[in-house]
Amino acid sequence: MAETRVIVVGNEKGGAGKSTIAVHLATALLYGGAKIALLDLDLRQCTSMRFFENRKAWVAGNGVTLPEPLPFRLSDDDVALAAAPEADQVAKFEAAFVAAREAADFVLIDTPGGDTAISRMAHGLADLIVTPMNDSFVDFDMLGHVDPVTMELQKPSLYSLTVWEARKARALSGQRQALDWVVLRNRLATTEARNRKRVEDRLTALSKRVGFRMGPGLRDRVIYRELFPFGLTIADLSPQVRPVPVSLQHLAARQELRALMHALGLSAYSGETLLAAQ
Repeated sequence: MAETRVIVVGNEKGGAGKSTIAVHLATALLYGGAKIALLDLDLRQCTSMRFFENRKAWVAGNGVTLPEPLPFRLSDDDVALAAAPEADQVAKFEAAFVAAREAADFVLIDTPGGDTAISRMAHGLADLIVTPMNDSFVDFDMLGHVDPVTMELQKPSLYSLTVWEARKARALSGQRQALDWVVLRNRLATTEARNRKRVEDRLTALSKRVGFRMGPGLRDRVIYRELFPFGLTIADLSPQVRPVPVSLQHLAARQELRALMHALGLSAYSGETLLAAQ
């Protein structure tokens, strides 16, 4: 049996699209035949976990069958755990992670938009870190700082250093495979070409300095928001699963998801036949 891979979707800035990426990765992997264990470390909001609870309810209410991940909650009351001492959070995370790793092909961890002890631990356990960012210098600031006069890159910022520490710890542990870090340019706008080019240039410079790859994210499409209340993604749409009208824009969204899976090195689990056939 192949070793379980750990994917962490992380960015210390809120609103970057982490949970949207996480649930799309989970469903694409499920349709690719993988067993997925899901951990949601945003203890107060638990967006990814709630998404799949909605999915379970929608499936039961509509008499269809859809693949679902194995949810591993850290506790029966995550909001209370969020207010508990760090040591308690760490103990709960460690127990949930061990159980998840034994049960699945992939452990997918959605992290909060902030620095927490369990989020740092998750990054240290990752084989692949996926960092979505909105295509703006507001989000870039979480990865690197630029000179306000020249716009040249000055230095990596705190989140980049967190990933650097995770990569260093992995190397010191003797693991042969290096940690793979992919930054996704999420919610790309069709306009603002000059700003987009500036962001791209600084990301390219930063990627060489701290060692990440760049990949395509998901555009800001209505369909992603429309399907969320049902616990569905574009990978689920079929003649039997169609809670909203389907258009050509949805075909483009499926292409985006397929491109994302390829960029992350998950082509074997891209659900390509399913995505192309619907």
